[in-house]
Amino acid sequence: MKLLVTSTFVTPFIADDLAILRKRYTVEHLLVRGGGDLPQILLGVSRSDVAYSWFASTYAAAAVAAARSLRKPAVLAIGGADVAGMEDIGYGIWNSPWKARLVGFALRNADRVLAVDPFLKDEAARRAGYDAGNISVLPTGFDAGFWTPGGAERVTVLTVAACESESRLKVKGVELVLETSRLLPDVRFDLVGIGDRFVAGLRARAPQNIEIRGKLSREELREHYRSAAVYFQPSRVEGLPNSVCEAMLCGCIPVCTDVGGMKTPVAGNGFLVPWGDARGLAAAIEQARTLPLDSRIRARESIASRFTPEARERGLVETFEALAR
Repeated sequence: MKLLVTSTFVTPFIADDLAILRKRYTVEHLLVRGGGDLPQILLGVSRSDVAYSWFASTYAAAAVAAARSLRKPAVLAIGGADVAGMEDIGYGIWNSPWKARLVGFALRNADRVLAVDPFLKDEAARRAGYDAGNISVLPTGFDAGFWTPGGAERVTVLTVAACESESRLKVKGVELVLETSRLLPDVRFDLVGIGDRFVAGLRARAPQNIEIRGKLSREELREHYRSAAVYFQPSRVEGLPNSVCEAMLCGCIPVCTDVGGMKTPVAGNGFLVPWGDARGLAAAIEQARTLPLDSRIRARESIASRFTPEARERGLVETFEALAR
């Protein structure tokens, strides 16, 4: 089988899917950047047996349209921003009427849509105005052999927020991290993953008990997880939050906002607090810091048993094999 995989960027979970698929199939990965890539999408679909797009986008709509015109199956994976539309912070593709129409077309017309969390299935159905009969839930998988607790002393409250824009700072709740850290002046906070152009400005107005850093490698990030007592994610919305799952595998207790797909990994294994409630988040962090080792073990085992790379691989292979028949 020949697959065309399209995406506008590469994340670790997209790279994981590519590695899975390349074990079994011939894979062409097309990284699309602008309208000039549309002919390449059409040519790629014509050379493939199945088109697979990561994230619902205008380019995914082009891949789905090309697949339909050539009578080939199309698969679409959705992860979060592709079903978001928060006008007040300018976040999400659904804020644009013309992009929303194209994304809605892609969702309704893909042969199969793979959502990483049930929340995204419901949001896609609501946004695109259909019954979501082509959507199934297939979580991403996390390598429990890499994300391990280690033996570091756990002293920090860690937040990982990959932010390259103002809207990402808002959706990841960075201001709420700063506000919560001010309420706990004796607790050491660590905020990592911030885009270089925002680091200096945030440091200038952050309290002394929080360290703000830029992007880290996977190995560096793992060491931060291992030294954190609490993983703190006060987002406005999330799909299945990768950093929360990675942190829990490394033995962190999660304290998160009660939004979107955050409940899936955290419920029963950490603390969920309404968004915007800095005092409630601070109280939850204080509780989480005192939990015993067995709570950290349970948090890790919950992720390790439910979100395996093997389950992701089985789901992908079953999807493509069924469409190729």
